[in-house]
Amino acid sequence: MSGKILFVVNNPAFFLSHRLPIALKAKEEGYEVAIATMPGESVAQIVAHGLTHFVIPMSRSGMNPAGELKTIYALYRLFRSYKPDLVHLVTIKPVLYGGIAARLAKIKAVVYAISGLGFIFTRERKGIDWVRQVTQTLYRLALGHSNSRVIVQNDNDRKILLQMNAMQEGQAVRIRGSGVDVARFAVQPEPAKPLVVTMAARLLKDKGVGEFVEAARISASRKNPIRWQLAGTPDPGNPASVTQAEVDAWGSEIIKLGEVKDIATLYGQSHIVVLPSYREGLPKSLVEAAACGRAVVTTDVPGCRDAIEINQSGLLVPVKDGKQLYEAVARLAADDDLRLRMGQEGRILALSEFDIRKVVAKHLAIYRELLA
Repeated sequence: MSGKILFVVNNPAFFLSHRLPIALKAKEEGYEVAIATMPGESVAQIVAHGLTHFVIPMSRSGMNPAGELKTIYALYRLFRSYKPDLVHLVTIKPVLYGGIAARLAKIKAVVYAISGLGFIFTRERKGIDWVRQVTQTLYRLALGHSNSRVIVQNDNDRKILLQMNAMQEGQAVRIRGSGVDVARFAVQPEPAKPLVVTMAARLLKDKGVGEFVEAARISASRKNPIRWQLAGTPDPGNPASVTQAEVDAWGSEIIKLGEVKDIATLYGQSHIVVLPSYREGLPKSLVEAAACGRAVVTTDVPGCRDAIEINQSGLLVPVKDGKQLYEAVARLAADDDLRLRMGQEGRILALSEFDIRKVVAKHLAIYRELLA
């Protein structure tokens, strides 16, 4: 195939961790591929892969109208000068602003990757929710391209987008997550006890870090010899982040690992993986846990429940409930057969749904269809 594909992602590190294999496969198939992101340390790695890179002015969470309009205009100018045949927009701001810019620039084809709609659409409404109203309008404007596909990771997001008339039924394609290398994230035998439960995530309140700490404290108070370990660091650019002072205040009931690069080895040294998040698109940490053949405990919310086969590869607990989180972990800790069986089911799920080769193939099929 030939043609120019431009990925727009807010964070260059996120592109590397979640979309790089798709871009490399597109390049291998003959497309000219470029990436547009905010500036950052990871840009050098993108360029090292032989991909063209453009820097765009964008703040991750800022809402200054002048700054946001500047981003839309910068994307419009980039689209007009680079002239991509297809733009692939990833994460909320690139989808909204890139979608509007793509329509203005008359781009031939657009792929929108919705990796979670966020709390604006799930929080309780009191009176008129102006932020929600404005965001709905932006989605309707952005997703209105006549030759496009909207990739959703869970059914809840698909229903919300249809309910607010942001897209047509035929636009939606469900792909469960960004995939995992099932060879690198391979099944390893469980380590010797004591039992280790691991959470790997940015240390954000809405990832359920507080509930993880609460569960670990309950475990310690009941003299249960489970080891509770947390891999991740605060994210100062995110308003939901815990502070370093809060992390330092957690006691010895939590093993604080900081940032861990080799998640496959980390999960190989664990017995159970948990993610008590409040909402997700489809969490990569649980996809990787499934590939590693580890039983999962996660919350009964959109995205998280889509990452497991319920009561087969993992257990669901209510959101914001550290006690129930502890009890689910304790149940798996006490039942070796159940835990191992759930791990095996997770591996089967990963091979059928999450294998990166299948995820990449689905994306390339979308490109071919839209550019035909």
